[in-house]
Amino acid sequence: MRWVLRALARWRASLQLRVVVLTTLLGLAVVVGVGSFLLDGIADGLVTERQEVALADAARGAQTAQRQFDAATTTDSAEVEQLAGDVVSSLEGAGPDRVRGVVLLRASDSSDTSGNGQVVVRDIASEGLEADDVPPALREAVVSSDVQQLQIVDLSEGRGAPSLVVGSTVTLPRAGRCELYFVYSLASEEATVSLVRTTFVGGGIALVLLVGAVAWVVARMVVEPVREAAGTAERLTGGHLDERMRVRGSDDLARLARAFNEMAAGMQQHIEQLEELSRVQRRFVSDVSHELRTPLTTIRMAGEVLHDARGGFDPAVARSAELMLTQLERFDSLLSDLLEISRFDAGAAALEPDPQDVRVLVHRVVEFTSTLAERRGSRVLLSEPASPCTAEVDSRRIERVLRNLVGNAIEHGEARPIEITVVCDEHAVAVGVRDHGVGLEPAQLPRVFDRFWRADPARARTTGGSGLGLAIALEDTRLHGGWLEAWGRPGQGCHFVLTVPRTAGRALRSSPLPVVPLGWREPVAALPAGRGAPTPGSP
Repeated sequence: MRWVLRALARWRASLQLRVVVLTTLLGLAVVVGVGSFLLDGIADGLVTERQEVALADAARGAQTAQRQFDAATTTDSAEVEQLAGDVVSSLEGAGPDRVRGVVLLRASDSSDTSGNGQVVVRDIASEGLEADDVPPALREAVVSSDVQQLQIVDLSEGRGAPSLVVGSTVTLPRAGRCELYFVYSLASEEATVSLVRTTFVGGGIALVLLVGAVAWVVARMVVEPVREAAGTAERLTGGHLDERMRVRGSDDLARLARAFNEMAAGMQQHIEQLEELSRVQRRFVSDVSHELRTPLTTIRMAGEVLHDARGGFDPAVARSAELMLTQLERFDSLLSDLLEISRFDAGAAALEPDPQDVRVLVHRVVEFTSTLAERRGSRVLLSEPASPCTAEVDSRRIERVLRNLVGNAIEHGEARPIEITVVCDEHAVAVGVRDHGVGLEPAQLPRVFDRFWRADPARARTTGGSGLGLAIALEDTRLHGGWLEAWGRPGQGCHFVLTVPRTAGRALRSSPLPVVPLGWREPVAALPAGRGAPTPGSP
């Protein structure tokens, strides 16, 4: 079974193999069809020619016999039989070398009339032949017609070449009408056809092999540039933008190679331009974020002074001082997130893993967000195993991911309970954060981790989020080689599951906590981070 699977895989993977095999099979079909047609034509031609010769020879033999019978003056029955035997013997050596013999039979419609003076002649056949060798159908045709009749029969019962039997009638003195049959061997024609068949088979096999070889050479000439183009494209995809195809000659394949190289050069130029633009944008964001730190610090200090002195201000001015400080804090958070995103974009983010009990990190986050939960009226329910769930993680980054998930759950939970679940197995640790608030449409899940994206643009961020929290959480998760999955239903809330390997650098194969909550059987959309494309509802 394995060799069948390997052969099928080879068949699907090799265009050259398919071209050679199909061309060889088509060539074989053409050779078999044309060879059969020509062989049948040659055999029919040989038999037809042999029939014409046999008919003419038999006609001459019958005329010769009839003249001898007409010239005889015998009246005795023994003399008549002797005459018939002599004539048959003379006819045996008179025909071509392929005459097997002569058969003289009393006509099947004659009756025994010896009582009125007519002689009854016995059946006479050449050596090796018998009267029963003549088919009854041929005898009936000869007796019922004055025209020569012909039939091909197998007198050797399949052990040799068939024979051609030509029959006509003659009249014997006093015996009346008799049947005269000439038997001709078709061994020569059979040998000729066999030789032609052998020649056709040998030539056909050679021709099919030659067609297969030609197809292999032609397919190789066409497929090799395609394979080279595929290999060059794979290397280009791998980041080797200076890879190019070799251009040989000026035919269509050379034009393809030149066009491919021009396309690769254009792609390289555009990619380099985009990379340069991306570097400029990242540098701009980073520089602006750093440069804004100094004036923001000065403004914040002034804002804190005004906020502390708001007791002596007019109520409207005091409220403005409070709003200004709140927005300054939000501005500071946004700058911090922008700096973090710029580090991820620049590839400068580094992981500092240490063995940590994830349960301890979850407790820290719950304590940190308790004030927000009380203000929003949400109760946080924690479910965790009794044994430690230790994993090699960067505690600062994992805490940031969990703070973001729990904070979002509290903000959008509509004062309903927030469920946090910690589960671990021998390979991974998973933390699930489930709210029962507004939820999300399945079509919105692929955009959950987009920067500055909101499901409802008209909905304000009451907790002062920057819009980059989930995007940073996704990058932190990917940095750990983990998964960050999301599930949601309108009016049923959302469920986010963070899964990280217990050993840093080990690839994840499954999560101990399914992203689809219990009780939901229909397929729902989920967005795994670090798995490539979104997959529907997989844990």
